[in-house]
Amino acid sequence: MASSPKAPPLPGFKNVDLSQSSVSGLSSGAFMTVQLHLAHSSTFVGAGVIAGGPFRCAETYRAAAIAEDSAILNAVSICMNPLIPQTAPDPARLARNARACADKGEIDPVSHLANDRVYIFTGSRDTVVNSTVVDTTRRFYEHLGVAADNIRYESGVPAGHSIITTNPEDNPLAANRPPYINQGDFVQSWRILEHIYGPLNPPSERLSGRIIRFDQREFFNGESRASMSDYGYAYVPKAVEEGAPARVHIALHGCKQGYAYVNYVNGRPDLENGLPYGNRYFTTTGYNELADANDLIILYPQAQGTDNGATQNPEGCWDWWGYTSTSAREPDYYSQQAIQIRAIHGMLQRLGTP
Repeated sequence: MASSPKAPPLPGFKNVDLSQSSVSGLSSGAFMTVQLHLAHSSTFVGAGVIAGGPFRCAETYRAAAIAEDSAILNAVSICMNPLIPQTAPDPARLARNARACADKGEIDPVSHLANDRVYIFTGSRDTVVNSTVVDTTRRFYEHLGVAADNIRYESGVPAGHSIITTNPEDNPLAANRPPYINQGDFVQSWRILEHIYGPLNPPSERLSGRIIRFDQREFFNGESRASMSDYGYAYVPKAVEEGAPARVHIALHGCKQGYAYVNYVNGRPDLENGLPYGNRYFTTTGYNELADANDLIILYPQAQGTDNGATQNPEGCWDWWGYTSTSAREPDYYSQQAIQIRAIHGMLQRLGTP
């Protein structure tokens, strides 16, 4: 795909407390949320996981041979739709793996997670990521010492694979189809932020701030293996632009939800039939309205579909099985050195550097 014109760089702001940052995501964005949360747990105070599995899920039962294929197979058959509960991810084993990663310095010490607040959701009608998988995410965090009282786990809502809003134009609640934004009787992004940060001011009816578009390429050196879009987005309340104390929440879209998503046909982007909802995640999911009233910056990094023979990610998913790793036998997609995690963390650091 041709390179886009340069956009302005991501700005920094005064009085941003990066130690009060948080992250949430849907689907592949939820898997990435868990990875980012663990990689930089000293920075984050909480996470929201909608239809996502535990850390390094795709390596739960890693084969000794054909490592790349085994990770992809595990991603589909274990971390999305296990045949029976016994073949679902093993949270105790994955918690041990996480501790080993911390001991090697690949991620922050897991002790930083102890006081974090985690929201986990699975829709009972989700046919994309089975509820059995999401339940292991709850148990994974408990194995790492997150207090049960700090985890809000919701599993009884008859929702399909989606983030939930109250917008009448969104899909029916039980739908499992793009844009994976479904109408229910609550705004899920508000539940996430209120669980992480406690009582907040009511959401703004009219936004005071602006959505900014910035050039993401500097954060991953323009490398195609990052499978990230040229542009990212952020919502910045007016008070924050004027210097009010602020916190940052990172909101990660799922597969087929990035602004630049296009369908691939025979390995080529179908530019004639682009989908019209690429901006929905950063404009209509409710994050901005609550952020506006509570001096929160919402950062929306953007993944991009690629199907070029070297990087296989046609649906524009965040990497939770290893497609960005330079070595299939020694994957690093989950670590502080992973190209996507490094890029997103760099964006977060920039926001706190005026």
